[in-house]
Amino acid sequence: MFENMFEFSVIDEESDFLPIMSFEDEEGDQKLDQVDSNLPLLPLKNMLLFPTQMIPVTVGRQKSLQAVIEAEKGDRFIAVVAQKDPSTENPIGTDLYELGTIAKVMKIIKMQSGTSTVILQGRERCKIKHVEDQVSHLRAEVELEPDVPCDENDPEFKALISSVKELALRIINLSPNIPNEANLVLENIDQPGFLIHFISSNLNVSVAEKQSILAISDLKIRVQEILKSMDTELQLLELKDQIQNKVRSDIEKQQRDYFLHQQLKTIHDELGSDSPDSDLEDLVLRAREMNWPSEVDEKFHKELKRVKRMNPVAAEYSVTMNYLELLLDLPWGQYTEDNFDLQKAKGILDRDHFGLHKVKKRILEYLAVLKLKKDMKSPILCLVGPPGVGKTSLGKSIAEAVGRKYVRMSLGGLHDESEIRGHRKTYIGAMPGRIIQSIKKVKSSNPVFILDEIDKVGNSFRGDPSSALLEVLDPEQNDTFHDKFLGVDFDLSSAMFIATANSLGSIQPALRDRMEIIDISGYSLEEKVQIAKKHLIPKQRKEHGLLGKHVKVSDKTLMAVGDRYTRESGVRDFERKIGSLMRYVAKSVAMEEDYVKNIKPEHLNEILGPSRFDPEMYVSNNPAGVAIGLAWTPVGGDILFIETSASKGKGQLTLTGNLGDVMKESATTALSFIRANADSLGLDEDRLAKLNIHIHIPEGAIPKDGPSAGITMLTALTSLLTGRKVKPYLAMTGEITLRGKVLPVGGIKEKMLAARRAGIKNVILSKVNERNILELEQDSLKGLKFIYVEDMHEVLDHGLEKEKRSRVGAAGLASKN
Repeated sequence: MFENMFEFSVIDEESDFLPIMSFEDEEGDQKLDQVDSNLPLLPLKNMLLFPTQMIPVTVGRQKSLQAVIEAEKGDRFIAVVAQKDPSTENPIGTDLYELGTIAKVMKIIKMQSGTSTVILQGRERCKIKHVEDQVSHLRAEVELEPDVPCDENDPEFKALISSVKELALRIINLSPNIPNEANLVLENIDQPGFLIHFISSNLNVSVAEKQSILAISDLKIRVQEILKSMDTELQLLELKDQIQNKVRSDIEKQQRDYFLHQQLKTIHDELGSDSPDSDLEDLVLRAREMNWPSEVDEKFHKELKRVKRMNPVAAEYSVTMNYLELLLDLPWGQYTEDNFDLQKAKGILDRDHFGLHKVKKRILEYLAVLKLKKDMKSPILCLVGPPGVGKTSLGKSIAEAVGRKYVRMSLGGLHDESEIRGHRKTYIGAMPGRIIQSIKKVKSSNPVFILDEIDKVGNSFRGDPSSALLEVLDPEQNDTFHDKFLGVDFDLSSAMFIATANSLGSIQPALRDRMEIIDISGYSLEEKVQIAKKHLIPKQRKEHGLLGKHVKVSDKTLMAVGDRYTRESGVRDFERKIGSLMRYVAKSVAMEEDYVKNIKPEHLNEILGPSRFDPEMYVSNNPAGVAIGLAWTPVGGDILFIETSASKGKGQLTLTGNLGDVMKESATTALSFIRANADSLGLDEDRLAKLNIHIHIPEGAIPKDGPSAGITMLTALTSLLTGRKVKPYLAMTGEITLRGKVLPVGGIKEKMLAARRAGIKNVILSKVNERNILELEQDSLKGLKFIYVEDMHEVLDHGLEKEKRSRVGAAGLASKN
C-alpha cells in the first residue's frame, strides 16, 4: 500500500499502478453537470480510477488511444471504467463494470518507445448506461452518480476518518518499500472525501473488491469497508514482520554459531585438544572393531556420511551422533558364558530363596537342556503370586545361578508404547525404548531380563504397551525385534525374560499366551520362620548395626510375630516387625541400657504393642446362621465371614457387603436350593416363603466376588433356618449348582495358608480339589484336616451340628415333623 506513490512513471495497462494525487484546484474547469452525457470510453485492465485521484496510464490498444485523442479534442472529459476480465482484448459493454469514473485528460506524453502515456484525473463517479462500439473507439452514455454527502462534524464519521489515518500510518511503518514522506502526505490531507478516495486507490485488494468499494454511495459505509480491508492488510503485514524477524534472528544465530564454531575449531587445533571431527574419527575407529550384521554396518556408514555434512550446532546433529553412539554401544553378538554346573546353580537358588521348588525346578530344567543343545531359545517365564513372596529378587538369584548379567525393567504405570519400541529419530529428544536401553546398559545380548509388574501396564492415546510387548515376549519374533529409534533389527531371542505379576486377570490374553505361567503361592508360617532365620534376621541385624551377641530371636517368638502381628502371604510386613525388634535392641545398646537379649513371645506386647490379630476370633462359639469361608485375593488368601438373618416378610433376599455379580448369583442359587429341598432339610415350606432373608459379608468397603463362597452361603442359610450351628474350627470353599453339586475352585494353597493362620482345623472342599491338596507341601498343611465332598447334603452333614442349639430366626422354621 502507498508504494511508489510519488513516482511519475510509465505503467503498463496490465500491471498494477499507484495513483498520483493532485492538490490543484481546478476552478476554471467546466462544471460536471454541463459535461456532455455521451463521452469517449477508456476501458482499464487491472486498475481502477477513483474521483480526485490522478494516475498515469500507458495506452497500448488503438481504440483506447483514439478515445483519449477524441477527448482531448473536445472538453477533455472521458469515461473510465474497469474491465471484468483483464484478458479480454476488445471489450464490449457486457465486459465492463456498470460504474466508472468521469476523468479529465490532463496530458498526453509521447514516449521514446512509441507508446503514449496519458495522465488522468478522476472527477466524479458515473453510471455507464449504454456502450456504443464505434469503428475507431468506444463511446458511452453516462449518468453522474455523486457521493451521498456526509456531515463532516458527525463524531462517528470523524472517528472513522481518524481510524483510517491511524491504520494507514501503521501500514506505512510496517512496509519497508514505502518512503517516509508518505506519513507527511497523509498528515497534510484535511479533506475527508479526498482521503477516502486516496486510501481506496491504494488498497492492496483486487479490482473487483475496489469496484465494490467504488459502488458504495454513502461515504460513511465506504469508510467502514475500507477499514475492514486495511485491518486485514495490517494483520498480514504484522504476521509477515514477525516471520521475517524470526527468520532473521534464526539466520543470525546460525551465522553466529557457525562463526563461533569455526573459532572454537581453530582454538582446539591450536591447543591440540579434541574437536567434533576427532569425535567422528573415534566413531570410525570403534566401528572397525565391531562384529555386527552387514545391515547395521551399512546403516552406520550411511548415517556417518550424513552427520559429516551437518553443522555441529544443528539440532539434528546431536540426535544423529546419539544414534551412532547407540549403535556402537549395543552388544552386537556379545554373550556371557552360561554356567552349566547344575549343582552349583541349585545351591545358589536354595541359598537365596526358601521353598519355591517349582520355579527352581524349571530353571534347572532349562539349564540342563541348554547344556545338551547349546543353542536353545530362552524361555519366557511369568511368576505370578502375591506381594512379598520374592518374585523380583528371584530374578537376581536366577541370573547368578545361570551365570548371566541381570537387568530389571519396571512396567508399573507404563502407558506409552514408545517406552517399549522407542521414538522415531525425526523428533528432537528422541531416544530408544527401554528394552534397547537396558540391553545397552547391561552390555550383553543374553541377560536375565526381569519385566516387573507386567500386570500393571496401562494404555492411553499414546498406544498400548502390552501390545508392544507381544513382539518382545514371542520366541518366534523377538530375534528380529525392531526399535523405532534403532531402525534395524536386534536379536533378543537369547535373553531370558522373566515377568512378574500379582494377578493374571489384567494381562491381555495374547500376552499371557506367550508366557509360561508359574504360580508362586504364599508362605506358610513355618516357611516364614525359616526365611526369617536364614535371611531376614541377618539382614535386619546388619542394617541396624547389631551383632549376633546383641540379640537372639527364638522360633517361638517368630511364630508369635507371624501369628499375632502379621496376616500376609509374603514376608514384607513380617520383615518390618523384625526390624522393629532390632530397633528396640539398637536403642538399648546405643543408650547402654539393660535389655532382654533373648526376645521371647511374652516380650512382644512391650516391643510391638498389643496383638493385631486374635487367633480365636474365627473359631469362637458363633451363633446359628454364621459360617466361615475361604477367599483368594491378589495379596494372598483370606478368611470370609458369612452372616445371615431372617425376619417376617414376603420372601425377599437382601445382599450386603459390596458383593459382585457372581457372588450375588451364588447367594440366589443357595436360597433356591434350600427352597427346592425344604422337605429333605426339615423346613416348613410355607413359613419359608414368608421370610425375608438377609445375607451380609463384613468389611463392606472391600469389593468381593467369585463363586467359591457358594457352599458357605448355603451352609450359613441352612444353619439359620434349622437352628443348627456350624461346627467350630471349620471353614469351607466351593461352588454350588442348583442341583446341589459342589464344584472345584482355585487358589487352594493361598486359602489353606489363610486357614492355618486363622487357627482353622477342618476344611470342607470339593472332591476334585483333592489333587490340588496333594500337590502342596505337606508341612504347609500341618494341623489341617480336609473333608472332600461332592454335593451339598454331604456339606451339611459334615458342617452342621446334629442338634438344634439356639432359637431359630423368625420364630422357628424347622418342621414339627
